[in-house]
Amino acid sequence: MRYLILVSAVLMQVCLGATYSWSVYVQPLKDLTGLAQGPVQVPFTLFYFIFPLTMMIAGGFLPKIGPRISAMTGGLLFGGGWLLAGLGSHSFAFTILGIGGMAGIGAGMAYIVPIAVCIRWFPRSQGLVTGIAVAGFGGGAALVSQVGGYLITALGYTPFETFAAFGMLFLCLVIPAGSVMRFPAADTGSVETRSTSVPPLRPGQVLGHALFQLLYLAMFMGLAAGFAVNANLKEMFQGTGHAASIGITAVSLFALANAAGRVIWGTVFDRIQAGSAIQANLICQAAVLAAAPLLTASVPGFWAFAIFTGFNYGGVLVIYVSSAARSWGSSHVSRIYGWLFTANIPAALSPIAAGFVFDVFHDFTPALAGLALLLALTALVIRHKTLLINRRM
Repeated sequence: MRYLILVSAVLMQVCLGATYSWSVYVQPLKDLTGLAQGPVQVPFTLFYFIFPLTMMIAGGFLPKIGPRISAMTGGLLFGGGWLLAGLGSHSFAFTILGIGGMAGIGAGMAYIVPIAVCIRWFPRSQGLVTGIAVAGFGGGAALVSQVGGYLITALGYTPFETFAAFGMLFLCLVIPAGSVMRFPAADTGSVETRSTSVPPLRPGQVLGHALFQLLYLAMFMGLAAGFAVNANLKEMFQGTGHAASIGITAVSLFALANAAGRVIWGTVFDRIQAGSAIQANLICQAAVLAAAPLLTASVPGFWAFAIFTGFNYGGVLVIYVSSAARSWGSSHVSRIYGWLFTANIPAALSPIAAGFVFDVFHDFTPALAGLALLLALTALVIRHKTLLINRRM
């Protein structure tokens, strides 16, 4: 049963991660709507405002309504949001509301379910199983970006027609996968039932704790760097060649590396102290962004840039949820990670900010250099507080 749940969890996440393919649609949307680089990022940014807000709320009521209802409802809203986005040919507001709003709510309800469920089915390998469970969220974007790119460039679909097609597909996949989500049974009753008897943590017990604040800061920086690259990746290529196909390949490589990073960083996390894993992730990403001017000047370098940034970004989505589970216990992980996941909200501004920097300088180097510096400084802060992080965990 637990392996069926794990497979279903990955399938759910493959669909929920579709928004990571947004970079594929940026240039076609700019051509179709006349919007600039910054404004066309609004659906992506709004998604990462609504998604974590919903997840924060969903993490609190998940033990009460159960994972199955939360996952299926989320799937319905997520697929319906992409269908609504297909009406963007009439007004771009439909795309903003569909992908940014409705799909964001659906993802928030569904995303936490596979994590909370799989951690309980595989308690001895929390980092690894979390990485596998959410690997689809990154890896699914590789498939979606390739299919979306093919529909647009080869078959002549508009981005809006592509959104509608994906919406139907997501409805047919996420809802059935969500229907198998459940907590494991125990001798004294279901874990789901027993979890409601665990005294709930008050926000003040967690949000004011120095450890939570450190994790929030580090996660925010990791997310901001990943978002800035992911949403603008196609336009970061500075070499010569067929930019559209090179960019679509880069988006797919970022997504595949994102998925691999979740599994590999999760495996590493299970074997070393949390503070060391966080520092390593921040420093690795800072180094890649600092090298961006050299890497993005050639096709192989650009693809390597996509792989390394995607791989490091994938670690962000497993290191911090595993840190929360290790520190506060798996019975509280849905709520704690819901609060921690709100780091997505300020981080979601980074694609728009990077886009506006590009509109002014016609170059992403200033934005990436600034992010590299902030990542390095955050790593220094984490190093200074390593004893606090490791002692708590």
